[in-house]
Parts: sequence; C-alpha cells; structure tokens
Amino acid sequence: MNRQRKFDEKHTLGFPLLSDPRGRVARLFGVKRFGPLPPKRTTFVIGQDRRIVRAICSESDMAVHTDEALAALRELRS
Repeated sequence: MNRQRKFDEKHTLGFPLLSDPRGRVARLFGVKRFGPLPPKRTTFVIGQDRRIVRAICSESDMAVHTDEALAALRELRS
C-alpha cells in the first residue's frame, strides 16, 4: 500500500490505487494463473463509472504499465 501512495504522491494522480497481495482481485479479473505461478502482470485503469478504461498487460516491460496508466488517467482528467 505504501508504494501505491508514494506513486500517487509523486505523480499527483488523485486516483485510488489498489494492491492485491492475496490475489482476490486477480481471480475476479481473470489474470490469476494456475498453480504456483504469480498472476499475469496487468494494470487496470477503472473509471468513476466502474468500467475498465484500459487494461495494460506486459510481462517484460514494467515501464509500459506506468506510461499507459498515466496516459489513461490524464485522458480521464481532461
């Protein structure tokens, strides 16, 4: 949770961020893998209407998550 708060403060997003250490949300959103494998690395940007605005999937380039999520959030603000 602390990492999400720091990220929000650094980028002044003003949007809540979710961490899912137990994998409950991963299962609901279909990114939980079977067995001991970690969930697929996916970032969801969800609008105030509770609809998914953007789903960002990348296993190798974590910067893609940040760049695309920030772009989606900026679009929501405008």
